[in-house]
Amino acid sequence: MSAPTLFDSFRLGDMTLPNRIVMAPLTRNRAGAGFVPSPLAPEYYAQRADAGLLITEASQISQQGQGYQDTPGIYTDAQVEGWKAVTDAVHARGGHIVIQLWHVGRVSHTSLQPNGGAPVAPSAITAATKTFVNNAFADTSEPRALERSEIPGILEDYRRAAANAIKAGFDGVEIHGANGYLIDQFLKDGSNKRTDDYGGSIENRARFLLEVVDTIVAEIGANRTGLRLSPVSPANGISDSNPQALFNHVAEQLEKRHLLFVHVVEGATGGPRDVAPDFSFDALRQRFTGPWIVNNGYDLELAQSAIGAGKADLVAFGKPFIANPDLVERLRRNAPLNEPDRDTFYGGGAKGYTDYPTLADAAA
Repeated sequence: MSAPTLFDSFRLGDMTLPNRIVMAPLTRNRAGAGFVPSPLAPEYYAQRADAGLLITEASQISQQGQGYQDTPGIYTDAQVEGWKAVTDAVHARGGHIVIQLWHVGRVSHTSLQPNGGAPVAPSAITAATKTFVNNAFADTSEPRALERSEIPGILEDYRRAAANAIKAGFDGVEIHGANGYLIDQFLKDGSNKRTDDYGGSIENRARFLLEVVDTIVAEIGANRTGLRLSPVSPANGISDSNPQALFNHVAEQLEKRHLLFVHVVEGATGGPRDVAPDFSFDALRQRFTGPWIVNNGYDLELAQSAIGAGKADLVAFGKPFIANPDLVERLRRNAPLNEPDRDTFYGGGAKGYTDYPTLADAAA
């Protein structure tokens, strides 16, 4: 048999994807009052429904889980209704869509937190990064360490968010375990200095991630639960002293859980792919044999190579999808891509969101 290509179909859980192109989660900061998805969001996602799979922008599981202004949630009835309009629009176009569930942990600001409180984290270590509040980038606020007694409540927030996602019509969820947010903060020893059973050893630091996974799987099923990881990305000031051993263990534990997919950021999120040249992503792929999505800096040639060599089942594209609603067709034709307007990435209205031209527009 010939090697698979980027444009071949793929069976993912109960879905048959028309191609192996995934739209990666992209924060756009356009939610309205009550952190309900923008009225433009159904059009934005439906425009991109030719992708084999859409992964939404990260959506907080609670007010405590929010780290940036105007990001949507999935914890109120109004938010569920807002997302229902999105899933209906995508499904009407024959697309498939999952929502990314998010708790930012320490990557937040007191102005976003309940009663102006401190953000929470595994340990009281401030993130060396900025967040986006009051229409500007600001230093993150000093966090407080979570009490062990608070962790079950956060797991319940994840469970409720997953249940709400299905109520909103999503085909599944992606747990955000990457990019220096709460789950990644528990995983990595640069941010986790706990001395209880959530800190210290690799097994202990992986405990919170696996509890989140198990909680969501128990609610909606493994065949609707995916996970995103970024083993070596320094995003949001995160680090680990031995990421290979840590993520080998994580992959082995995930293998037992038969998840819908694992989605891996290779290298630095949105940056160089070679920040940790000694790290073996192949070692993870060997340990988790389920559907494998790769991401970060992929173009057509690199994506085709990864699919053809069996290094990935699906390839996620991020920024190219912002400016190219018809990215699948452009890749299929090897056509030029629109350049994104970076001034409209975060916040605003239709400009730089739903108004990018397609090949069909150009031909008209």
